[in-house]
Amino acid sequence: MAVDQDKLNSFMGKAVGDIGAAMSANMVLLGDKLGLYKAMAKLGAITPAELAKATKTTERYVREWLGNQAAGGYVTYDPGTGRYTLPEEQAMALADEGSPCFLPGAFQVIAATFSANPKIEQRFKTGKGLGWDQHDHRLFEGTERFFRPNYLGNLVSNWIPALDGVAAKLNRGSLVADVGCGFGASTILMAKAFPNSTFRGFDYHKPSIKAARKRAKDAGVKNVTFEAAKSTNYPGKGYALVAHFDCLHDMGDPVGAAKHVKKTLAPDGTWMIVEPFAGDRVEDNLNPVGRVFYAASTMICVPASLAYKGPALGAQAGEARLRDVVMKGGFTRFRRATQTPFNLVLEARA
Repeated sequence: MAVDQDKLNSFMGKAVGDIGAAMSANMVLLGDKLGLYKAMAKLGAITPAELAKATKTTERYVREWLGNQAAGGYVTYDPGTGRYTLPEEQAMALADEGSPCFLPGAFQVIAATFSANPKIEQRFKTGKGLGWDQHDHRLFEGTERFFRPNYLGNLVSNWIPALDGVAAKLNRGSLVADVGCGFGASTILMAKAFPNSTFRGFDYHKPSIKAARKRAKDAGVKNVTFEAAKSTNYPGKGYALVAHFDCLHDMGDPVGAAKHVKKTLAPDGTWMIVEPFAGDRVEDNLNPVGRVFYAASTMICVPASLAYKGPALGAQAGEARLRDVVMKGGFTRFRRATQTPFNLVLEARA
C-alpha cells in the first residue's frame, strides 16, 4: 500500500490536536468545579501559588493545570513575571454563568458520554436503546448549563419574535407548555420575559422536574409550574404556544408527540420546535458543528429514541425529516422561522 507521507503527517497532526483536546476536557471540568476560572477572572494576572491560595487548592496541581491551559490557549502566560491571565474573551466563555457563550456545561456532557461508553458499546452490538434517565447525572446538569446560554442569547430576543404573532400574545397573557423542559432553563427565561403569561414545564424525568422547581423558586418566578409528564400525554388544553427545545429528535414517538401538540393547542396556537442545526444531507453536516452533533447523537439522542422503539431521528435529522414528523401529526403549515449556527427554529400551525 502506497502511503502519502504528507497526508499521513497532516492527519497525525490533527489527531494529536484531538488527543490534546480530549485530555484537556478534564482540565476544563476541574477548572469549573474548583472555581479556578472564576478566581482568575476576578483576580487578573496571577501566579500558581496565588491561584491555589485563592481557591483553597494545592499549588503543585494548580501549576500543572495552568501549564495545560496555557498550552491550549485557554489562558496566557508571561514568562517574565511567571503569571497567568484569563483573557476577557475566555472569561466570558469559562467563568461567567450568565454569558450567552458559557461553555463548561458542554464538558459535563462530554464526561457523561464517556461514562456511558460501556453501555453504548453493547448497544452497538444489540441495537437496543439507552434511555435519557439511564445516563450519568452529569448529563442532566451539563445539558442545562450548555443550552441555557444559547437560550439566554436568542430565545426572547430572536426566536419568539420570529414566530407569527406569538410575542404579542405572550405580552397580553397566554398559556404556554414547554415540553421536554429538563431543568427548566427555557421555561424560566420565558416566564421572566412574559410575566402576564402562564408557563407549564413538562418532562418525563422526575429528577429534572425536581431540579426545575428549585430553580424557579430560586429565581423568584411565580408564573411557572413544573410537572412530570410524557410528550404524548402532558395535561392541559388551549395552549397559545407549545415549545419543544432540542428534544423532539430524541423521542420514542415524535409523531405521537406532534399529534398531542395539535390536540392541546388553542385553535390559533403555535408549535415552536427548536432543533440542532442540520442540513438534510450527510455532506451538508460534515463540519465542526456537525461533528459535535453527530457524536452527541451517537451517545445520547439515537439511544434515547431506540429505548422506546422510536425512529431514532438523531441530532442531525434536518428540516425535511422534521417537516415529515410535523405533517404526520396533523399540521398543515410549517416553516423555518429563523436559525443560528447551532439551531433551527421551526414554526408549525394547524
